[in-house]
Amino acid sequence: MTKTIAARALAAALAIPALAQAMPSDSAIRQTLQHRVEKQYWATGIVVGITTPDGHRIIAYGTTQKDGTHKVDGNTVYDVGSLTKVFTALALADMTAHGDVSLDDPVAKYLPPGTKLPQDGARQITLADLATHTAGLPLRPNNLVPGDPDNKYAGYTTALLYQFLAGTAAHGIGTTYEYSNVGFGLLGDALAHRANMPYRDLIAARVLSPLHLSDTGFTATADMQRREAAGYSIDLKPLPHWDMGALESAGGLRSTANDLLKFLDVALGRTKSPLAPAFAALTQTRRPGGMQPATAIALAWNIYDDKDREIVWKNGNVGGYRAFMGYDAKAKIGVVALANVVTGTGADDIGLNILDPNITVDMHVPRVHTEISIDSSLLDRYVGHYRFGPTDILAVTREGDHLYLQPAPNMDKLEVYPEGPRDFFMKVTDIQVTFETAADGTVTGAIWHQDGQDQHGDRMP
Repeated sequence: MTKTIAARALAAALAIPALAQAMPSDSAIRQTLQHRVEKQYWATGIVVGITTPDGHRIIAYGTTQKDGTHKVDGNTVYDVGSLTKVFTALALADMTAHGDVSLDDPVAKYLPPGTKLPQDGARQITLADLATHTAGLPLRPNNLVPGDPDNKYAGYTTALLYQFLAGTAAHGIGTTYEYSNVGFGLLGDALAHRANMPYRDLIAARVLSPLHLSDTGFTATADMQRREAAGYSIDLKPLPHWDMGALESAGGLRSTANDLLKFLDVALGRTKSPLAPAFAALTQTRRPGGMQPATAIALAWNIYDDKDREIVWKNGNVGGYRAFMGYDAKAKIGVVALANVVTGTGADDIGLNILDPNITVDMHVPRVHTEISIDSSLLDRYVGHYRFGPTDILAVTREGDHLYLQPAPNMDKLEVYPEGPRDFFMKVTDIQVTFETAADGTVTGAIWHQDGQDQHGDRMP
């Protein structure tokens, strides 16, 4: 059966072919990083950190800036995006271990009186629902403050979050996986209310201080700023750091490979810590779901069960950066991979490959696509829905002079750029779409180009 375009788009975002290979050596990893920087242009500098029973290893390639000379290393600071969710979940697990909260507690219990939340019948959203992305909440709220598209969460307040929650609906609470920044923003807010302190102070007290993570934080110190990698778009245009506002518990942290390796050392039991019970608890609660190739979702962590091994991992994707962190408890190996260009792949495949050689690294070099200018009125012709299968429908929308594709209702919109009057391409991953027209110019369908295959969809009335 042909995969849906949504499934194919999601697979492309991780770009994980199913071929086995031997576990890479440090020199092989460095060659891969060089290829990613110099051939694929998916970073100006990538850092990979590995922790094993023999200690830490850092493999790095490239520079902190485009055309720069300062080389990246284990102390280079990157925005780590959604790796923040693991830190938030760890605070939840620690508060649970100390009896401050219970995973089954309704989140409403820890919010200001009168806060209205969606329910599914009588089923209320619990803390565990939020931490496993099964609260029935969307990726992001629909009331973001209009502003810089390269800093979309800037200015988003807790009041706006509550306003959004009061007017939204949730279905399949506790059973249906839907990745949600909204959910983790709400979780961080609830924990902060329970602890009677700001969220940042909570993470500093419960996680950063006990783990001695001096290079991890929401605001970079002057020293961290001197060591940070600049963030870039896929076409290597500089991007600002995202201001996550009320959703910073979903993706606001910055860190280094060396600090994240210390985090993984505790997860692996290599370093003794009072947070050891909380780390263990993160993977004890599991539900169906997770990001491909996950087989389950735990508290923030994805779980990938590959018969011989179980990989616990999380990635982060935030303006200008991509991050990966994962470990194999049985093999006592942990991996961090950090890149400074926002792409659909980042370094996820590199990190997963080190942990499981059955997962290979995407080495293809995408064809160069050149964006051109077209009459913006042409974009209106393509707006609509295209049926690629009985339930496989692509939504095409226009926002100003920009065209977006949404392969499924629960997926993020993906911007496409014109390289011809009817031909468009994505920058974050190697996918193109061609719109078909009749003799009179009426748009009749669309062709989805991916992995050397073309899939046709008819335009719906």
